[in-house]
Amino acid sequence: MPPASSRSPSSTPPAPLRVALLALPEAVLSTLAGLYDVMNAGALMETSDEPAASGATFRAEIVGERAGALVLASGVPLTVQRPIEEIESCDVVIVPSVLLHDGLWRRDRHPRAVQWLRRMHERGALLCSACSGIFLLAETGLYDGQDATVHFDYARAFAAVHPAVRIHPERVLVIAGRREELISSGASTTWHDLALYLIARFAGATEAQRVARMYALQWHHDGLAPYITFEGRRDHGDAEIEAAQRWLATHFSVASPVEEMISRSRLAERTFKRRFAAATGLTPIAYVQRLRVEDAKRRLERTDAAVDEIAWRVGYEDPAFFRRLFKRTTGLAPGAYRKRFCLPDFARPR
Repeated sequence: MPPASSRSPSSTPPAPLRVALLALPEAVLSTLAGLYDVMNAGALMETSDEPAASGATFRAEIVGERAGALVLASGVPLTVQRPIEEIESCDVVIVPSVLLHDGLWRRDRHPRAVQWLRRMHERGALLCSACSGIFLLAETGLYDGQDATVHFDYARAFAAVHPAVRIHPERVLVIAGRREELISSGASTTWHDLALYLIARFAGATEAQRVARMYALQWHHDGLAPYITFEGRRDHGDAEIEAAQRWLATHFSVASPVEEMISRSRLAERTFKRRFAAATGLTPIAYVQRLRVEDAKRRLERTDAAVDEIAWRVGYEDPAFFRRLFKRTTGLAPGAYRKRFCLPDFARPR
């Protein structure tokens, strides 16, 4: 399926690209409805003051295992427009966000949908997921050995269910496959990036920019690292290391916290560092740095304290080093992070 720029010119507009939005009982309404509106934006824009785009247009429809009313995860009913058995082929399939109960996904709940997804892929469709929709899409086996992204809060659950997929929760959009036909978007509203990418790919950058203006959509240029809250692993079963983590949670800003942790433990230094890394996935100093940066993020969000003062309060006497570490960890400089996440003046209590 060639991009719009490679299609041969014709006086007849190209047929709309067929987009199937797969509705499941676990689906999240906001993602499904948002994708439906944005992917059908061409029809809505016919009444706007801007000139019509010359590239491809999209016709999105909501499909499911059966037509008719479907109650989604939030309890809101939605109408499935067509059953998947009636769809022999399409250009793009999108599996929207799904809600995981207790953070768990049980495989093999939708075997008909999984078979249909494989069939659509064999017939040339792009397979896309928004946020946690990758849980179902990965059941096709097509993502085994491939890269993908998922909501960062679901990353561990996804790795447990689909260990053969290389997961990157800090990335906004991942495009994989021999013909770039396996596309996944990350946490929550990164479905904006997915929709804009598809529009840019097939209808051109101008049309993507136009849709972005219409809906006030923004690309997540800085990735998802600024949004991820660090929580050290506690499910490792090493009581000695867990005790050190509990102490560190309230003492990370002291001078030489790693040495203090080791001296408080009953382990030799080498043994402590080895067990700490095995249990948490991070070296002790990297763990300390993540805790300090996380505390600095809260201070930037909630206070007007100067960056140098925040650096000192979380344990760094060298503010320049703190700034470098903060940007390396979050992808944003402290000032840019504050601007992004602090409450705007109009939202503050008067």
